[in-house]
Amino acid sequence: MLLNIFKSGIFQWQYRRQLLVSLSATLITFCHGIALGWLSPMLPKLLSPQETPLTFSIDVNEASWLGAVISIGGISGNFSYSYLMNRFGRKVSIYALAVPHTCIWFLFYFAQSIEWLYVARVCAGLTGGGMFVVLPIFIGEIADNSIRGRLCSFFTLTMNTGIMVGFVVSSHIAYHVIPCAVVGLPLLYVFLATRYPEPPQQLIRWKREEEAEKSLRFYRRCDGPNVSKEAERAYQKELDEMRLAIQQQNKDSDDNGLSMSDFLTKRSLKALATGLVLMIANIFTGTFAFNNYMSNIFDAVHTQLDPNTNTIIIGAVQILGTLASIYLVDRYGRKILLIVSCAGSGIGTSAFGLYAFYAEEEKADLSAFSAWLPVTLMAFIIFIANVGVISVTMVVLVEILPQKIRAVATSFCLGCLSFFAFTSLKTFPLMMFHLGLAATMWFCGVVSVVCLFYVVVCLEETKGRSMYD
Repeated sequence: MLLNIFKSGIFQWQYRRQLLVSLSATLITFCHGIALGWLSPMLPKLLSPQETPLTFSIDVNEASWLGAVISIGGISGNFSYSYLMNRFGRKVSIYALAVPHTCIWFLFYFAQSIEWLYVARVCAGLTGGGMFVVLPIFIGEIADNSIRGRLCSFFTLTMNTGIMVGFVVSSHIAYHVIPCAVVGLPLLYVFLATRYPEPPQQLIRWKREEEAEKSLRFYRRCDGPNVSKEAERAYQKELDEMRLAIQQQNKDSDDNGLSMSDFLTKRSLKALATGLVLMIANIFTGTFAFNNYMSNIFDAVHTQLDPNTNTIIIGAVQILGTLASIYLVDRYGRKILLIVSCAGSGIGTSAFGLYAFYAEEEKADLSAFSAWLPVTLMAFIIFIANVGVISVTMVVLVEILPQKIRAVATSFCLGCLSFFAFTSLKTFPLMMFHLGLAATMWFCGVVSVVCLFYVVVCLEETKGRSMYD
């Protein structure tokens, strides 16, 4: 059975290069995940004058800023990498992602004050903001329609794997050893990026026809000596469709340019509204803030297990949720996964809020449940969110936006995502402190219900949709 899995779907011979290139490109998301996961176990240490591994400690307000400044870098990364990608192509942008990420580990290692950590988190935001713009579009362009959803989901899988690794190393490895161990990964990522070509769509836009043909042959494995007639026909058909679509796009751009009226059509407005709702669901259902403040959350509900151990368990559950999404997204579609995910997130956060209410407000004796119930509820929330809201959001965003406005609208939506992330990370610890964990969780539950209503009523299924529609 296991052997059959590796002979089907994305593991089929004709998709092998698309899979390997997607994994190579998403190595940077794995690295980024390590930088994200680093914060949660490290934050309680930095807050304690006795346990801090540095020459200084921080207070709650500085901790909230340390969590939030990543989104300032994220907003800058969204727009700067969008410009870089449209001006210089996908490959240059992919190379450039390694620069701010490498700076993170040097700043962590040599940190002399909280400002060094702030700058490191801004660099993490630049990497993350750029990744969310560049990689879904890059993978969407090189991927066959039948496997695009699964390949785009590797973006989330590698990031969640990195987050779990970040949880582990930050909990169990000395502070100054971590940067030394991780800093080589972005260099490996840059080397791997030299091994695959620019997507054919970009080369056609640059009128480099011969290179575009070679690029498409590379990604469709039609460049060998024994290409079947059927594969050659499929390749030629796809190349012709690609040329026609891009020529029409260029003609429309030359005739009209990109104007405000392109964003005000019924289809564009609905797509933008859907994109914004998906960004809200991605952030305010709580999972992003949970990942950054996981150890603090478990500490607040007085779990009997070590908070950092719970955090590592949750990191593993994230990976399982993303694997489930990869298996399901091209089989059952995007909409059903988002429905299940929003509904499950609402139920899970409401239940966790109820437990937190009795743990914090009522001072009830929960010793019979504290060893397993908090981590079980959080595992359910994280798993169900990664099945849909986290993994599928970027797939749907790329597919639902009209081609003419896709690049600009994607940057706008991801800029909003970074702003929402900043708001969430800045307010989450303050809400926990002033309103309590229960009220904070119930707020996330309300957001999940609102997003569920929109997905059920307004979202169109995008499974199998062409990138040129």
